[in-house]
Amino acid sequence: MLDTNGKHNRDMQNNDVEKSLKIAIVLTSVFFVVEVTGGLISGSLSLLGDAGHMFRDVFALFISLSAINIAKKLPTKTKTFGYHRIEIFAAFVNGILLVGISGWIFWEAYLRFLAPEPIESTIMFIVALIGLAVNLYVALKLHGSHDLNVRSAFLHVVTDAVSSMAVIVASVVIFFTGEVMVDSIIGAIIGVIVLYSSIGLLKESVRILLEFRPEDVDFDKIVEMIEEIDGVEGVHNVHIWSLCSHINVFDAHIYTTEPDMSRIEEVKRSIKERLEKFNIKHSTLEFECEECKEAGKIGHVCH
Repeated sequence: MLDTNGKHNRDMQNNDVEKSLKIAIVLTSVFFVVEVTGGLISGSLSLLGDAGHMFRDVFALFISLSAINIAKKLPTKTKTFGYHRIEIFAAFVNGILLVGISGWIFWEAYLRFLAPEPIESTIMFIVALIGLAVNLYVALKLHGSHDLNVRSAFLHVVTDAVSSMAVIVASVVIFFTGEVMVDSIIGAIIGVIVLYSSIGLLKESVRILLEFRPEDVDFDKIVEMIEEIDGVEGVHNVHIWSLCSHINVFDAHIYTTEPDMSRIEEVKRSIKERLEKFNIKHSTLEFECEECKEAGKIGHVCH
């Protein structure tokens, strides 16, 4: 009964998070269009740069929602790991687009330094203020979630709120001083932020696509932890990689001298329980009764 109630509560929480993400995606997408339009009408580069930042937020929210929906889909005979890698491929494409957007922002900032253009600071101020309100509302809806993807999206939105405040300050300065150069400066700074986030996105997605060890997982610590378990004599042929942004995978050969199969099952359960501390939700363990002879090869750890 407790398990049923627990599952029901988790389902309710997932539904609430999913609803919040859908609302956030709609609001952020609509305002992305508004901000691009406002940037073109006002002539503000910083507003267009902030729109690029908003585009990244839409994608971050979409990734978080996709992760929840993908988790509901069962693997098939042709897709034995399901659809988890779709979010990583999409993240890679998005990272490339963001690099292109930041490059365009830098080029426009350079041109405007050479030949400043007039800016409608009032329109710039109003649009940026609405953008700040949207970001704060979305951040409030996402705040407090324990889901790693949702927390990541929350941080993206908070960063964009700071960007919107910078645009507001720039519009006020332009209104009172007429110094349109400040818009190009703020736009270039936002471009740097977009470029930095896109490089991080590309780096993370490439690491996962190439099946590198997750950065937050300590290879040696895992091996030591397994070898501390009574009944384990050695660990070799170890592979650790990420299936997607929230699922790590592990497989290894476990050398044991335990003759009893029931005891080996206990060892296996103990290993899997300890692996969960490293967010490893899928593991394949092959038990061997012969000592490892693969020492020194890549992916092998023998003691």
